[in-house]
Amino acid sequence: MKRSLLGILVVLVFCCSAAYVFAEKGSAKTGESKFKALCAVCHPEGGNVMNPKRTLHKQEREANNVKTADDIVARMRNPGPGMTKFDEKTVSNKDAHAIAEYILNTFN
Repeated sequence: MKRSLLGILVVLVFCCSAAYVFAEKGSAKTGESKFKALCAVCHPEGGNVMNPKRTLHKQEREANNVKTADDIVARMRNPGPGMTKFDEKTVSNKDAHAIAEYILNTFN
């Protein structure tokens, strides 16, 4: 009896861990696909077609005080001149954070 409960517990922990890993990978794909659909036209390969000094690359982001995912989402919600505003109706908070994480992980 104890052995079967232990086996069930091991299987349950494994399944929950696998679900978490797959959810995280799905989130990364969502961030990448949303970035490509909404942002890549103006920010190809992390650049900036409107203002080359304000790219998505780490050095330029940090020089413009954009260091965290929340900073990126704030810029999406209230951008400067030349950038499209992405409000919550256009891009959900979940998707906005997925995009921000993609940017932070991709354009170092």
